[in-house]
Amino acid sequence: MSWVARMATKLHIALSDTKVLIAVNTAWNLANFRMGLISSLQRAGYETVAAAPEDGYEELLPCRFVNLSMDNGGTNPLRDISLILGFLRLIRRELPSVFLAYTVKPNIYGSIAARLLGVPVINNVAGLGAVFIRGGMLAWVVRLMYRAALAKSAMVFFQNPDDLALFRQLRVVTHDRVGLLPGSGVDLNRFVPIASPDSKPPIATNGPIVFLMLARLLWDKGLAEYVAAAQMLRDEFGEAVEFRLAGQGDIKNPSAVSTAQVTEWVNAGNVRYFGFADDVRPLIAEVDVVVLPSYREGTPKTLLEAAAMAKPLITTNVPGCREVVIHGETGFLCEATSSESLAAAMREIMSLTQQQRADMGSRGRAFMEAKFDQQIVHGRYLDLIRTIV
Repeated sequence: MSWVARMATKLHIALSDTKVLIAVNTAWNLANFRMGLISSLQRAGYETVAAAPEDGYEELLPCRFVNLSMDNGGTNPLRDISLILGFLRLIRRELPSVFLAYTVKPNIYGSIAARLLGVPVINNVAGLGAVFIRGGMLAWVVRLMYRAALAKSAMVFFQNPDDLALFRQLRVVTHDRVGLLPGSGVDLNRFVPIASPDSKPPIATNGPIVFLMLARLLWDKGLAEYVAAAQMLRDEFGEAVEFRLAGQGDIKNPSAVSTAQVTEWVNAGNVRYFGFADDVRPLIAEVDVVVLPSYREGTPKTLLEAAAMAKPLITTNVPGCREVVIHGETGFLCEATSSESLAAAMREIMSLTQQQRADMGSRGRAFMEAKFDQQIVHGRYLDLIRTIV
């Protein structure tokens, strides 16, 4: 009998069989990536509680929210011990029937706490992040911690087959309670094709072709390559091409790009920066192509959203990104860390007529409907939770 069950028996508390606790590293993440799942859980009759550090986005959530202090970018062991204790207090107080963990620290420390208290855990490994990309001693330590945290999980979901294979190769997961999800999925009712107000004829007769990179301002997203490719094509095509950049800056991350660097790029005249937007649909609707030259992803939601809005994509042939694009059909793949390869893919899409790009976007929308509908993700979670409960 688990510690929670023994405590419940002693205190004559009926353990909830309909409460789900979700923990993530930011309330912003909950609002932008987990809102649909929370709503699906509630419609299915589950009381849903979300825990993360407060950042203002908790006010958008349709469920009860618990503020959980978390040093997301830090490696201070005392703070991490404090976080484990915080998870222990939270889970002991809520007594959920299942604990859903996302992002690194909830996946590690939240899972350890839930395991100690006998609460079943469903993990979601949404990309490996800068630590796994760079390697080194810290990556080794994180792997050991992941191994301990995930050992007894009811399920560990991955968002692409490469991440799952790597975790198996490194023996981070050694059990068979693993599964693949199409990222967080995409809300096909919210992200729909919208006709551009200034629909353009082929580049051969008019322009400009507008590219958009929509991502957090991190070097690992391929920002340097995007700016370098923009400079190449601006030198080659002049005003016939435009490059836009949008996304969150001032991030506490070892791969963060400084505000000064972004300002320098803008002042050079090769990119236009649109800042951060809670609703990216207007930004996507106004461009011809969406680009993400990332070094590695789980499954990039911005590409799913752009494809759902029938925009052709250009992204890198790396884990997490290549699964989202059918090369030559819904967009183009290029080599990671290569501005020349990225520029070549951009030239290729510029050589298409407006109708050919529109057809490419339509095929991308159909691909999202077939493989990446968020209802697929929600259904997998609901089926699993019903089995556990």
